Amino acid sequence: MEIRNIAIVAHVDHGKTTLTDMLLQQCKMTKENISMDSNALEQERGITIYAKNTSLFYKETKINILDTPGHADFSSEVERVLRSVDAVLLLVDALEGPMPQTKFVLKKSLELGLIPTLVLNKIDKQGANLQWAQDQVYELFFELGANDKQLDFKTIYAIGKEGIAKKEPDEESKNLNPLLDTILEIIPPANAEKNEKPFQAQVFNLSYDNFLGRMGICRIYQGKINDGETLYAKDSQTEKFNGKITKLFTFSGHEKQAVETAHTGDIVMIAGFPEIYIGQTLVNKPETPAMQAITIDPPTVSLNLIVNDSPLAGKIGTKLTSRQIRERLEKEIEINVGLEIDFSNEKFFIVRGRGELHLAILLENMRREGFEIAVSQPQVIFQEKENQQYEPYEQASLLLPEEFSGIIIEKLAKRKGIMTTMESENGQSRITFDIPTRGLLGYREEFIIDTKGEGILNSTFNEFRPYAGKIIKTELGSMVSMATGKASGFSLFNLQERGTLYINPNDAIYEGMVIGNTSRGNDMIANPTKTKQLTNMRSSGADEAIKLTPPLPLTLEKALSLLKEDEYLEITPENIRLRKQHLKESERKRKK
Repeated sequence: MEIRNIAIVAHVDHGKTTLTDMLLQQCKMTKENISMDSNALEQERGITIYAKNTSLFYKETKINILDTPGHADFSSEVERVLRSVDAVLLLVDALEGPMPQTKFVLKKSLELGLIPTLVLNKIDKQGANLQWAQDQVYELFFELGANDKQLDFKTIYAIGKEGIAKKEPDEESKNLNPLLDTILEIIPPANAEKNEKPFQAQVFNLSYDNFLGRMGICRIYQGKINDGETLYAKDSQTEKFNGKITKLFTFSGHEKQAVETAHTGDIVMIAGFPEIYIGQTLVNKPETPAMQAITIDPPTVSLNLIVNDSPLAGKIGTKLTSRQIRERLEKEIEINVGLEIDFSNEKFFIVRGRGELHLAILLENMRREGFEIAVSQPQVIFQEKENQQYEPYEQASLLLPEEFSGIIIEKLAKRKGIMTTMESENGQSRITFDIPTRGLLGYREEFIIDTKGEGILNSTFNEFRPYAGKIIKTELGSMVSMATGKASGFSLFNLQERGTLYINPNDAIYEGMVIGNTSRGNDMIANPTKTKQLTNMRSSGADEAIKLTPPLPLTLEKALSLLKEDEYLEITPENIRLRKQHLKESERKRKK
């Protein structure tokens, strides 16, 4: 049976997973309403976080498909899977056109010599402009230095949610067969002649099974493999260890399927190598060389992670110790290749990632697993080159109502953003900025408020550039509790006039906990436990009714954006709290 290997890549929310789900359903490889996004966080947020592989059978051909994340913070997932495929389907929303992550994934694909097939998706959307979107993609190809073969790409027009694909926009179609036929037409099958060569495969993902342990997911580049065979694992430094295959799987739809033999071109899952990791080459002869290492762009943001030591620590969580946290982080870096963790400091762990969301997903997973932790404010990672300091820059793409463009341009300019393009059509502005990562940290919530929830902000890592200088941000002050106990409605009623509150009446609070913010930019010490003094005097209408404004609910991402340099974010399975690093006011003054 012939084998084709493809990856579906696109910007976030352009329809990759929906298209993959429909392909599987139409080829009868899965049931309806079963999605590739099986992780709870993926389903809640509506985004793909982890790269996943599946397969389908069409016209006696096996097509292995890798569904990749679209958010820039998870781009390391894309980088490692692109090496395992022969071509990519580049999905572009026919209304939005190519976005920052589109540029990133296309650049990586072109560098590997892959030939993309453009899929203009959501062509039924009101305002979709097929010719404009296609022209924008052509310009992107030229900008990224595509060769003549790559420029001669095919275009498919699709409505992913309805399972329809067309070779021409006006032709009739009721299914995705035109897309599948194009895949068979342009992607060469795996070379069967390589079956006779020494076995060589590279690990690009990991999985875990309670019975089989750690398993490597790899692409077979040459040779064939049998269940029970002895293999050698090599890295780029030719270090090696050997082991015996205890179980061999291939993929069929969402399921893994045990097999006795696998051949060149297939994607397999191998058990029996507890120390296997991403990037290693598996061979059946010690003299067979290792493949080129999988390279990943460096992290751009870091934070310090410590054991939760607040007065309310240990009341809900079940995993509280430094040893438990260390074991969890060591497990994470085995499969999360975009993450780096420094264990050298005795007081805290330094966690480095691709962005705030990348770090937030790790923290959210730990919270749901029962951990109690505290983290510091995310900071940008600088590099030293030729005695000069460099910092990460991002390309930010904004789509917003034209009426809000003035205030947004003004604020991003103060954050050292450089506007590169601006287009306006039908009352909507599309603006592109080159901006230091520092300028975007903590800005997304402010952007949502300034555009009244109608703006869309996306960004992706661009490159390291010389330090841009001091950045002016809109600073909010913190409203800090001076007492320990339970918040009273009477006190909160008076405090809500001074700023935005994060807590409700009867919430447990402690000295040094941040209970809200103030717009003036300076910290304010308050007593949220104070109650009304009762007397024997009573008169009609003397007591005014207390009307409390609902507090600002703190999600993990929102709290990270509000976190100040001298504060910690306390994360437990049920609560997210902001607090000062030094709880007592006297200690904060001494530190200052």
